[in-house]
Amino acid sequence: MTRAAAEILALKAFGWIVADDELAGRFLAASGADPAALRERAADAEFLGFVLDFLLADETALLAFCAANGEKPEAPMRARAALPGGDLPNWT
Repeated sequence: MTRAAAEILALKAFGWIVADDELAGRFLAASGADPAALRERAADAEFLGFVLDFLLADETALLAFCAANGEKPEAPMRARAALPGGDLPNWT
């Protein structure tokens, strides 16, 4: 997956997360930022990696996002690998 395609998928994930009140609250808590700061960082590739990390940490949310957006379940992981920090080994 290209970096541009990964960023687009991550932006879709970000929009999907913030549209759900429960997920948005958990996302805000995990990020430690306020909504305005998150909007400012939406174009930052490192932030988009965090968005995908958040999504990948919750299998239920991951599968729901993929179903809602017509993506294969492995697409977010492939997108994460194309963004900064995505080449780090997964020890779990």
